[in-house]
Amino acid sequence: MPTSNRTTPLDRADFWSPSTEQGQRILRLYHLYRLSVGLALVLLVTSNMHRELLDMADPQLFRIGSWAYLATNVVLGVLLQQTNRPLQLFGLALFDVSLLSALFYAAGGIPSGLAPLLVISVAIANSILRGRLGLLIAALASSGLIYLTFYLSLSRSAATAQYVQAGALGTLCFAAALIIQALGRRLQQSETLARRHAADVADLQALNALILQRMRTGILVLDPQLRVLLANPSSQTLLGQSQLATQRLDAHCPALLERLQQWQENPALRPQSLQAFAEGPVLQPSFVPLRRKGERDILVFLEDVSQIAQQAQQLKLASLGRLTAGIAHEIRNPLGAISHAAQLLQEAEDLSAPDRRLTQIILDHSRRMNLVVENVLQLSRRRQAEPQLLDLRYWLHRFAGELRETQRGDSAVNLQCVSGSIQTRMDPQQLTQILTNLVQNGLRHSARKHGKGQVWLHLFRDSATQLPVLEISDDGDGIPADQLGNLFEPFFTTENKGTGLGLYISRELCESNRARLDHVPREGGACFRITFAHPKTAS
Repeated sequence: MPTSNRTTPLDRADFWSPSTEQGQRILRLYHLYRLSVGLALVLLVTSNMHRELLDMADPQLFRIGSWAYLATNVVLGVLLQQTNRPLQLFGLALFDVSLLSALFYAAGGIPSGLAPLLVISVAIANSILRGRLGLLIAALASSGLIYLTFYLSLSRSAATAQYVQAGALGTLCFAAALIIQALGRRLQQSETLARRHAADVADLQALNALILQRMRTGILVLDPQLRVLLANPSSQTLLGQSQLATQRLDAHCPALLERLQQWQENPALRPQSLQAFAEGPVLQPSFVPLRRKGERDILVFLEDVSQIAQQAQQLKLASLGRLTAGIAHEIRNPLGAISHAAQLLQEAEDLSAPDRRLTQIILDHSRRMNLVVENVLQLSRRRQAEPQLLDLRYWLHRFAGELRETQRGDSAVNLQCVSGSIQTRMDPQQLTQILTNLVQNGLRHSARKHGKGQVWLHLFRDSATQLPVLEISDDGDGIPADQLGNLFEPFFTTENKGTGLGLYISRELCESNRARLDHVPREGGACFRITFAHPKTAS
């Protein structure tokens, strides 16, 4: 047989969800109300005031019923404290209405004043029970009022005039049931809507928290005392701090506090960029006043402008490369003619020493100009990286051996590797170009200071990230602190014969292979560190 979708009267959907906090609260009030009524009735019969106040129809039944009502409600209050079973709730309401109806009859009917207790019990029962079960309780209560009034009229002629009041009270039972059920439905709809809104707000709050955590822009919230109330992970990274909350801003970054004070004095003035620590990125701060709970907080945004500057440099170099590619032919022909003429002039026998020196200057600068054109052309038409799985330990031994064969006898390339295989993914030709450039720079600076060039290659695995790391260090004069910020900028050089593109090209080649080239502060020379990608990382 096909199953029916109609719900039975005892279906849980017909109830007010007593398992919820609201339902349990109503159930506790229902127990408390019945205990209060039972205590009042017991006090009435123990003091014998019921004989004086009420025209009793059956005093003995009233006395026994009052004690039974109190005792039973005490037991039910303990046993059914947190019940959510429909049959138990319906039985509780049915017991309450039945016993109150018996007390109503024993007390003499309508004149006893116990009928409103039935109306109140019906109302409370309908706040727990919904639909047909609630109306059934109201029907039983109103039927009891009318039938017991009729039964009393058989033995008491005065009860004959009480049918209208009994009917009105019965109607009031139905009215109370319908009103309470309507209010209950509206309250339940409001609670459902409130829970839905609360869930939406919680989801939105979680989404906002996730966005704040994933944002590359640093965000700080400062109170009027300049204490950090909120800091996302990006702000901690940009400022080089592991913990920012609940501390004052000047303890973390005095330069940012100075920019904030300048903004407070003149909000229309754009704050200057800053660098939180020596090796940190260049940051552009911006400030926004924030009203929260009657206090004026400050919202701080920190933008990493080093990436923007790098993109601008790349665009500039791309444009320069296209320009150079277009005019390379026009430049190289005159440049070749100048260089060839200078070579012929240098071979003349009657050329004086000063003129020979001038000729050599022409040749040197011709070669330098040709090298600049070659480097810029290389940037403009640089091929895509073709990463391969490399065993760096084996590859470096081979690279160092080939390099030693091409170097002068007074140059030394020292290699130190950890035991075991260290793998990464990188284009071997581009790695050769990067290391050749870095090693040649190190040998040149070392030989300038000591007369003999020495370079150390140290291959190891980073203890924190487990990524392969190669350090190239020398014992030269090192790099002055005021030049570190421009170290990887194109065309920046401190040598007369340099082009300023070697370190820039090396970093670009590293980034195209998912590696990173950085300068590491070191006493007694310079040190450059290449952090390679994980061998399973796709380039």
